[in-house]
Amino acid sequence: MPSEINELLRCKTIIEQKLDWGTSENWQNVDFENLSELILESTGVSLSVSTLRRIWGRVEYNHLPSTTTLNTLAKFAGYEDWRNFIKAKKPDSVQNPTPDGSSEPVRKRPLAVKLIWVFTLLLTIGLISIFAFDNSEARLNSDDFSFSSQPITRGIPNSVVFTYDASHAPDDSVFIQQSWDNNKRTVVAKNLHKHTSIYYEPGLFIAKLIVGNQVIREHKLLVPTNGWLGTIDGKNIPVYLRDSEFMHDGILKLPIPVISQKNIPMQPKPPVVTYSNVGNFEPVSLKNFSFSSEVKNEFREGAAVCQLTRITLLTDSIPIVIPLSVKGCVSELNLLSVDHYVSGKQADLSAFGVDFSKWVRISCKSNGTKIQYFVDDKMAMEFPLPKNEVRIVGISYSFQGTGAVQKVNLSSQDQVIFEAF
Repeated sequence: MPSEINELLRCKTIIEQKLDWGTSENWQNVDFENLSELILESTGVSLSVSTLRRIWGRVEYNHLPSTTTLNTLAKFAGYEDWRNFIKAKKPDSVQNPTPDGSSEPVRKRPLAVKLIWVFTLLLTIGLISIFAFDNSEARLNSDDFSFSSQPITRGIPNSVVFTYDASHAPDDSVFIQQSWDNNKRTVVAKNLHKHTSIYYEPGLFIAKLIVGNQVIREHKLLVPTNGWLGTIDGKNIPVYLRDSEFMHDGILKLPIPVISQKNIPMQPKPPVVTYSNVGNFEPVSLKNFSFSSEVKNEFREGAAVCQLTRITLLTDSIPIVIPLSVKGCVSELNLLSVDHYVSGKQADLSAFGVDFSKWVRISCKSNGTKIQYFVDDKMAMEFPLPKNEVRIVGISYSFQGTGAVQKVNLSSQDQVIFEAF
């Protein structure tokens, strides 16, 4: 186990060097969101934000990741899989002792022997592939299965009741996965029809019914908030705030004394405060929308000197993430515009460096072909609209330390859909 942990640390170091985002101790949740998208794009495998946070020590977790997760990390780091990643560290030749006590390299196999091994390996892989094809899980017809879900209440935390019919499964290898996170996969009895899971954070999730290794059915699951939800990031479960603690005279604002009363230190590592509003308005298409609000990060001491802030428009696809910081820290920013990602390490995001001593107005809108982003009414960046239909279903604000929000407006075709403060 210790050696495997060391190998995981080595793999994480390679990934951090590849990303060049600075020390991972300063990564925010948006960085893990961006890393999740990069891994999916590079490997075709989705590792959830919560999985990545556990791997990087943001959440207490005393077990090694699953084999699938290790293989995915190794592949993202530039290796074929986890086994090859570990083997790559070993020397090319093994030293055998000689009679006089010295050592000499093991003789390499002749070329003919190598070719025989390669031919045997390819033949084996071919036979396995044929066998797998002939016995693949494609024989399972999704029409023979059903899968649906229903949140029990409106608000967070929220338990969701899954209703399923997996009686046609060939064995008992039936699972329900409550999101894209493979670690949140639970074995269920194929002859039963109910299963419940609890969600501690709002959002739009992809719930899956899995038989063996085949995803039989999946659907989008919206876990909404009951109005505005205020939270402080916790190791396992967020710290939930009462409305009276962060809603004051038309402003979302969490005073530092309230944080201190909850025994959450501001130093050396400042907390992340988040305000979310999900599922409380009709979904808004990105094809013709406009969004605006004003924000202010109100903590700039110690490790929070960059005042890292992000505004997220949650969608039924990949989100929009607008990052902000003081001007000297824009290298740490990462912007996500659905299917476009920009790293401050590789692009000029200086337009998103701001002065938080006053309110900063952030807005974005689409004109039918592009999404344009504005900071204090000056266009900072623009991207083409995604080709697929994408709709906004929620809004969230996150502040390193703490911050404030006012004048929230979301419109569609010049009609106000959601407005607050």
